[in-house]
Amino acid sequence: MFLATTDTTELDGIAGWAVTIMETLGGPGVALLIAIENLFPPIPSEVILPLAGFTASQGTTFTLVEAMIWATVGSVTGAWALYWIARLFGRERTRAVFEWLPLVNLEDVDKTEAWFNKHDQRTVFLGRMLPIFRSLISLPAGVIKMSFLKFTALTAAGSTLWNVTLVSAGYLLGENWDEVGQYVGVLSYVVVAVVVSFLVWWIVRRVRHNRAKGGT
Repeated sequence: MFLATTDTTELDGIAGWAVTIMETLGGPGVALLIAIENLFPPIPSEVILPLAGFTASQGTTFTLVEAMIWATVGSVTGAWALYWIARLFGRERTRAVFEWLPLVNLEDVDKTEAWFNKHDQRTVFLGRMLPIFRSLISLPAGVIKMSFLKFTALTAAGSTLWNVTLVSAGYLLGENWDEVGQYVGVLSYVVVAVVVSFLVWWIVRRVRHNRAKGGT
């Protein structure tokens, strides 16, 4: 946890770095930080967004509404980058990578692709409000060549809800802005636990299937 303080000059680590960028660039600095967070998920939005709200509450760099708008601009920009990387990489190259990986059956890849094609709108929209998946959800959207306009609209809508919630929380909590990260962190652990559990189940299932197939 970062030190809760009304003096942003006392912040260090990621928080101190983020404050420096925001105070130097203003609203565009928020967009830059969130765009980077989309490209590099280890940089946590649960730190940057509440901190942007706290910075807005000081009334010297940007307003609350400006923080929300610039955060969404950054979210969409970062999502665009990943979308186009995946789209240019292409479906066939992606399938070739999966085919090379052990335990991966292309039938499973096809089923996953078909499921995403069927539920792409809800997946992109809701995925923008889930830790970890916020960034990764842009990749399958690009691979299946989801409509760019649809992707942009859904990304903007989902990101706006996430950004408004966390920025507002930081604004309202003031010097206790860092408490937001504790609650979002719990959600992150839940998401990670679910993903890990699924991966373990999937690997066990795949190994058993391969053994049964080899024994016939």
